[in-house]
Amino acid sequence: MSDQPRDGAAPIARPVPNGRSRSAAVKTDSCAPLASVIDLLLDAICVVDAQGHLVYVSAACERIFGYKPEEMVGKQMIEMVYPEDRARTMAAAGEVMADQPLLHFENRYVRKDGSVAHIMWSACWSADSKLRIGVARDITQRKQSEAMQAALYSISEAAHGAKDLAALYQQIHLTIAQLLPVDDFIVAIRNAASGELTYPYQALALDSTSLPMEPAASLCFSVLHGAQPLRFNADSMPALALPLSDGDTHAWWLGVPLNSSEGVIGVLMLKSTAAPYTEKDQELLQFVSTQVVTAIERKQLYARLHRMAQYDELTGLPNRACFRDRLDTALARVRRNGGRVALLYVDLDRFKQVNDTYGHSGGDQLLRAVADRLTHCVRDTDTVARLGGDEFVVLLENIAEAEDARHVVDKIRSAFKQPMRVAGHDLAIGLSIGTALYPEDGEAEAQLLKQADERMYLMKARGGQPQDCD
Repeated sequence: MSDQPRDGAAPIARPVPNGRSRSAAVKTDSCAPLASVIDLLLDAICVVDAQGHLVYVSAACERIFGYKPEEMVGKQMIEMVYPEDRARTMAAAGEVMADQPLLHFENRYVRKDGSVAHIMWSACWSADSKLRIGVARDITQRKQSEAMQAALYSISEAAHGAKDLAALYQQIHLTIAQLLPVDDFIVAIRNAASGELTYPYQALALDSTSLPMEPAASLCFSVLHGAQPLRFNADSMPALALPLSDGDTHAWWLGVPLNSSEGVIGVLMLKSTAAPYTEKDQELLQFVSTQVVTAIERKQLYARLHRMAQYDELTGLPNRACFRDRLDTALARVRRNGGRVALLYVDLDRFKQVNDTYGHSGGDQLLRAVADRLTHCVRDTDTVARLGGDEFVVLLENIAEAEDARHVVDKIRSAFKQPMRVAGHDLAIGLSIGTALYPEDGEAEAQLLKQADERMYLMKARGGQPQDCD
C-alpha cells in the first residue's frame, strides 16, 4: 500500500523496518502543518496497524502515557493496557476492525512511571489503510473523583448500616482497597484512658487480640505521636531503627492519623508490595480519613448507647432488659432442643446497713465486688445480671439435672464465706438465694422469676447480717 495520501488527505505514517514510523523520525514538509496542529490537541491520536503495533502517536501521548512518541511507535499497544483490562480491550479492538466504530470505550493503561491512567476512547477502522485510528482522552481525574465520592458514600453507608465496629472496619478496608493498593490494612485506635494503641482490625492478623508484626506497630506509634501522615519504605527504616523481615524489604507503608475534634483518636496504616505510595495517594487517604473518623465516632457512640441500654453502669453486668432478652432466648432454645435452665435470684442480706454505715460509695464498692465474685462462680455461657439495688440474678443454661443448680448455689455460698473488703473494712456478707427450674417450676419467664423471687424472700426471712471481721 502506498504511503501517499488519497483524495487529498494528510499522509499516514507507515512502519519502517526498524520499528519506528517515518512520521516519528522525520516530518516531511507536506505533513508538518497537519502534524503541528494535531500536536496541539489535548486528546491523543493513536494509529495502530492490523497486528496491534502503534505506527503513529501525537504529542499528547507523552502527557497522558508518560512515553515520548518515538518510545511508543512500534510497541504492541496491548502491552501498555492494564492487565485486568486486556481481554475486553482486545474484544473491543476486534469490533473496530470489523468496521464497527467505537465511542466512549473506557479502559486503563499503565503509564511509564507505573501509575494507572484511565482512558476514554473513540475509534474507527480504515479499511483502505488497514489501520485503527483512535482518539484517547485522559479521564483519570474524573474517575478518581467518582471513586472518591463512591468511597465516601460507602463509608457513610457503613457507619449507618454496619452491625458493629468490626463490620465497619472491614467495610472501610474494602472501600479503600478500591482506591489504593492494599496488601495489609490496620486500624489502630487510641485508648482514651491509657493513651495506648489498640488494634481492633488487622487484615493479615490471625486474631483480633494480637499486635501487628513489626514494623507496623512502630509505624502506627510514629504516626500517632507525630500526628502527621507518613510514607515509609525499606530505605527509611534504618533511620527509624526498625527491624525488617524478608517480606518487608520491598514493601511500602502509608499511615495517616485519624484526627477528630477531640484530637488524634487513632491511625490508618496501609501496606503495599505491588507499588509505592505517592503523595497523591497520601492526600487521597487523608481526605477519606475525615469520613472514616466520623463513621468510627458515630459507631462508637452507638455502641456506648447500646451498652448503656443493655448493661448496668455500676457493675458492668447485663441489666434487667438484657437479662430478659437472654432468658427469652434460653427458653426458646430448650423448648426446641430439650433440656433445663435454672434461675438463681440473689439478694444481699442487710445491704441497707452497709449503705448507712459506709455511705453510698461503700455500698457501690460492695456491689461491684459482689458482681465480680458471682461472675467467677459460673461458666462463660451463663449470665449474671443486676436487676437493681442489691438484687442479682444468675441464668444457668444447658444444665442436665436439678442437682447442677444446687452445686452452683453451694459454690456461690462457699465463695462468699471469704470476707469482702469495703471502705477499708473486711465484711462477712450474707446472701439469700432462691432457685427456679425450667420446666419443673414453670415454662414462662414470669413464672420462673416469680418462683425464684418468692423462694429468695423465704430464705431472707431467716435473717442474716454483715459482720465486721476486723
